[in-house]
Amino acid sequence: MEYRKLGNSGLTVSGISLGNWITHGSQVDDPTAQACVQAALEAGITTFDTADVYSNTKAETVLGEALKGVPRESIELCTKVCHPTGPGHNNRGLSRKHIMEACSASLQRLQTDYIDVYYAHRYDPHTPLEETFLAFADLVRQGKVHYIGVSEWTAAQIEQGSALAKELRVPFIASQPQYSMLWRVIEQEVVPASVQAGLGQITWSPLAQGILSGKYLPYSAVPPGSRAAAKAGKPFFNKLAGHWLHDDVLTAVQQLLPLAKELGLTLPQLAVAWVLHHPYVSSVIIGASGPEQVLENVKASGVKLDQDILTRIDEILGKWIERNPVLTG
Repeated sequence: MEYRKLGNSGLTVSGISLGNWITHGSQVDDPTAQACVQAALEAGITTFDTADVYSNTKAETVLGEALKGVPRESIELCTKVCHPTGPGHNNRGLSRKHIMEACSASLQRLQTDYIDVYYAHRYDPHTPLEETFLAFADLVRQGKVHYIGVSEWTAAQIEQGSALAKELRVPFIASQPQYSMLWRVIEQEVVPASVQAGLGQITWSPLAQGILSGKYLPYSAVPPGSRAAAKAGKPFFNKLAGHWLHDDVLTAVQQLLPLAKELGLTLPQLAVAWVLHHPYVSSVIIGASGPEQVLENVKASGVKLDQDILTRIDEILGKWIERNPVLTG
């Protein structure tokens, strides 16, 4: 396992993080979730990512149980706040009230005294940014949070947040965007803004919602039990995977298989290694429905890709690569 600094901070994270969006508390049972966490720890993963909204708060609870007994100083525990966690009009957003209450609830569910990186899960246009960052600053001063991050913020939003963080002396160190061989919308604006602000990228969906796993075949039915089958008709999934769940795209993805084999990798390993190749990426979040997936994907850590390989990937995927920065957020 490689370990990298998160942005310009002194915090070290594992090059591969384990996330539990979709899986813990919903798609897999608790014993399997605990086995995934144990496999991650044994493989050298020290960074764990969750959010209060995942599985209606159950994902945090499952992760807290799975990490019980693990020395707290040996891991980096990250969670998020913004999306609705209850029916009330203050159970959402980035108001001071919601941030403070959500943080306390997350700490209880995770069975910890502090959060290493606390993310604003999305930008909240209905709350003054000053209010949001002042609340974050107070959590840092109280010792409940060590660092602040944002997820799926635009370059302009990151720049505004960075200015406030410097004014309030808040350690603002991370951006968490979607990033993969197919989804590269952060490259043009978000990455330069993040570098300027000293943020590292901890990216999600390196397999483009499973499209880059190679299991979806062109001109074939979606495999039973796959994420696409389970999430068919769900607006959020359709917005992501539906972008590429087409025969022409799936045909191109299949053409990556010989390239991965040439490198002695599986297609998922190649997809993760491609993201890790970029120096502005501090860690890649993987998900897993079983410990074997964790052990398979961590093999991407330390893989080196030369320019010829990168060029061939671009030639294969060609026009299916999404680069439009407007789609950030």
